[in-house]
Amino acid sequence: MEIVYQPYIDPEFESLIERINAPRVCIDNDTCQHCTVVKVDSANRHGILLEMVQVLTDLDLVISKSYICSDGGWLMDVFHVRDQLGKKITDETLNLYIQQELCDTKMRGGVPKELQTCQKRKLRPCHISTEHTALEITGRDRPGLMSDISAALYELGCHIMTAVAWTHNGRMACIIQVEDGLKGGPIMVQKRLALVQEKLESVVEGHHENRDKKSVLLTAPAADRTHTERRLHQMMYAEKDYEPCQGCDGSCRCWNGCKKTHVTVETCKEKGYSVVNVRSRDRNKLLFDTVCALTDMQYVVFHAAVSLKGSMANQEYFIRRQDGCSLASETESRKLAQCLVAAIERRVSHGLRLDICTENKMGLLWYLTRVFRENGLSITRTEIGTHGERASGCFYVTDASGNDANPRTVELVRQQIGGSVFVVNKSPNSSLRISRSNGEMEDRPRFSLGNLLWSQLERLTFSFGH
Repeated sequence: MEIVYQPYIDPEFESLIERINAPRVCIDNDTCQHCTVVKVDSANRHGILLEMVQVLTDLDLVISKSYICSDGGWLMDVFHVRDQLGKKITDETLNLYIQQELCDTKMRGGVPKELQTCQKRKLRPCHISTEHTALEITGRDRPGLMSDISAALYELGCHIMTAVAWTHNGRMACIIQVEDGLKGGPIMVQKRLALVQEKLESVVEGHHENRDKKSVLLTAPAADRTHTERRLHQMMYAEKDYEPCQGCDGSCRCWNGCKKTHVTVETCKEKGYSVVNVRSRDRNKLLFDTVCALTDMQYVVFHAAVSLKGSMANQEYFIRRQDGCSLASETESRKLAQCLVAAIERRVSHGLRLDICTENKMGLLWYLTRVFRENGLSITRTEIGTHGERASGCFYVTDASGNDANPRTVELVRQQIGGSVFVVNKSPNSSLRISRSNGEMEDRPRFSLGNLLWSQLERLTFSFGH
């Protein structure tokens, strides 16, 4: 028998380049008058661009312009960012946090002392939980589905800590973090987990076709759990929600005037790239959604430029497949275009936005969704979380036909909710706070999970000052 000798390669060798060439992050508030410029130089690897964009969008920062270059195993990225009020990022603790998150975790030894202090009090993004059991649910969307799911969990003694649900093209994807309603903490008993999975599968699958794959997946707490919004994109992709997507078919004959999503995929034979151009309405987290689709479809971004013109965003990407080749066929190009349109459309809000802040209690989501259902409202998107004794979140709702909700119905729902604070958001930039106790209304910034991280950073700033 022939003996084959293979050299031993230390597992740490793969990260040698990153350890020798520490990532450099520069946060510049002087160069640009209206925004903060974040510059990153680092060794390149697949997925690192998405991770950088994710850091910025998780903090609810608006990326108004970006330049990306990653040829030759090294990347140089520039991001122009502002906060939700259109201001620069001047908080020193927040800048340190951004620097820490953009640097590779293996390079902590070179981080300044102030940043090491921030690291000891590590703030994990709210999109990742290490303390709860995660439920991933996919299936065909239908009226009342979210109400049925939350009712089933309430009956099984599960306390919902966070829930994020998207609907698109008749499909639904939902990630729910739960804990034991009696003992607290994650549900660890396998028999009970199996019961939860069986019950939820009967709820999701009971109203549509039999499926070869599981519609409910349970995962234990883990530090390396995939980012919630990225995972929702992956779940929707697995459901093939992109198949009906076409974007603009060109019949408008006016690239600049059309408000629909345009995606073109062309080949640059001289350089061996496929060139992807995306034009769509600008919105929060648009860059994250686009880069997420490219990354999870195993495409590598070598160069990119992102800019805004009025209410429209222009994105241009020079990409190759991971094997180094450009897109091989018209079929592959068409699928990529469909998937990019789907990634952009999934987060586009349909319906009236209702923001809720109330007491955190067992069965809260079931109660809220039941009120919506009984009043003929359908939920198109949900994001709700608990913070100690309080729970807050937002719901996008339409009537049963998918049209705008009747204002009288919304008022009736508000009264049935009871003493909780109820917020009706009539436009992307404004919201009204309605208090049941006196009926007065006042301005209030919209709810966002990123705001939770901001509040933690503010407390951290206070501790540094003292």
